[in-house]
Amino acid sequence: MSQPEMQPGGPARGEDLTGRPFPLGDWGEPAERLHELYRWVEDGALRTADWYLADRVWKRRGARALRTGTALGAVLGAALPLLDLTGALRGAAGWGYLSLLLAAACMACDRYFGLTSGWMRDVATAQAVQRRLQSLQFDWASECVREVLGPTEGTAGEAAERCLTILRRFTEDVTELVRAETADWMVEFRSGPAPLVTQSQNGHGTRHDTPGAQAPGGRFPLPPATRPNMPRQRPPEPR
Repeated sequence: MSQPEMQPGGPARGEDLTGRPFPLGDWGEPAERLHELYRWVEDGALRTADWYLADRVWKRRGARALRTGTALGAVLGAALPLLDLTGALRGAAGWGYLSLLLAAACMACDRYFGLTSGWMRDVATAQAVQRRLQSLQFDWASECVREVLGPTEGTAGEAAERCLTILRRFTEDVTELVRAETADWMVEFRSGPAPLVTQSQNGHGTRHDTPGAQAPGGRFPLPPATRPNMPRQRPPEPR
């Protein structure tokens, strides 16, 4: 098992985050198969990060344009009525009110289309994927160094299983990041009380069985339902 080198460039842009066929091959050469699986996992992570970085471009441009329109409209809406009040510019109050309306429209469009929030989600998800990819690369390098320097711990089968566990755990982490970002987008897209129910039911698939664990959304889990206990009555005192 050798340490793969980082390939320059990135995956092709304009592709959706769809599933890819699992690489099949002959396990007669375990080192080559593990090397191929590492390449497959690393390429998938790079494609995911590149997709989010490419998706943020048009959102960033639209968000900046709308936020600039909001700022200009607010400034003009406050300045023009003052100029009209002081007599420096007659009839400017109407244009000031129109500027305020334009600022409100830009802000509403930004919130309705989710440009700023989508831009932030794309950047956060891409950085999280890249951070986990760096951890994978160091973990894989550690396994390679352990095999080269020796003596290795356990048998060759245990070493291969340990490498496969690292790759599987990393793939599950990246999939969970994409799923969480998609769930946040769905909650934001469906405005109203309905998304809150969706997020509380389907937003997090992990169970919190440990005592003191906090439930999704910052809420603590409710205690298990128990039968109410009737208060005991004192026996009548003897007369």
